[in-house]
Amino acid sequence: MPVNSKIFTYELEGLSYTVTVYEDPLTGGFVADIDVLEGSMDVNAIYYGDDDFSGDSESLNGPLNMNGARLDGENVQWDEAVRLSDPGLGPDADEKETYLNEGDTLRIELDITSLDEIDVFGVRATSTSTADGSIKAVSDDPEEPEEPEEPTFDKIGFGIDIGANGGIENGVFVPAEALPEGQEATFENYVAYYDSQFGEDPDYNITQVESVIFFEITQGTDADGNTLDIPQEIFRIDAPEGGFESSQDLLDAYDDAIANGALEGMTSGDEAMDLMAALSLDSTYDDPGVEGSHMEEDELEFM
Repeated sequence: MPVNSKIFTYELEGLSYTVTVYEDPLTGGFVADIDVLEGSMDVNAIYYGDDDFSGDSESLNGPLNMNGARLDGENVQWDEAVRLSDPGLGPDADEKETYLNEGDTLRIELDITSLDEIDVFGVRATSTSTADGSIKAVSDDPEEPEEPEEPTFDKIGFGIDIGANGGIENGVFVPAEALPEGQEATFENYVAYYDSQFGEDPDYNITQVESVIFFEITQGTDADGNTLDIPQEIFRIDAPEGGFESSQDLLDAYDDAIANGALEGMTSGDEAMDLMAALSLDSTYDDPGVEGSHMEEDELEFM
């Protein structure tokens, strides 16, 4: 179901459907998807409005009116009424755009600029699979799906050069603590921070990144029994041939990876990655790093 939407439900013996109202990401306009879950109906008109029932009510004449429709025993004041078709199926019922069987969807463009304009949704339908053969249906109290929380990460490595063992030979590790105060450790914030530090650097900007590696931090001990934070790879995104063209290009690649299940149990057990993690924490390791002003960024770690 679309995020930032309102889902109205209507159930009657022999007929049930949902109406999902949301912003179309392709056009930027608002639409309503009517999905028939059980039964069938010919949707001849729709009505909608907010929860303020003051003022005149919109209505359609003749058989498309909603006269007598009630919500909790009260008349509904409609802000909009939209005619879709005349009643009657004729010999070509299955070809009529507004006639819906179970599993069918009808998409309707809405003349609104915000979801706040719709709190009540009405459907005037005939040739229905209900006992009366028609409905003047009113639905309110829509479900409003919450936007899912963005994943957060303990540490991300931006690899400029990747070694034969899969580790970062030249690049920058950004721990969550390096992000600006108050920012969550989402990938978008990591990319924004990295871009703010290296966006103007021809050797380290996003277009030079060969691979981005996502880490979680686990606890371990060294040979002397000291507690260490050990990064473990969760997954990685490799740049396409020719590299990432921009930060947005990298963010799009991340969205594709998440959509394809990158976070579903993808923890590396690779010995090479364990070695890389150990080297990044070993104070005696001779860090090849990078020269110049980058080494002054003590929040960052370089390989």
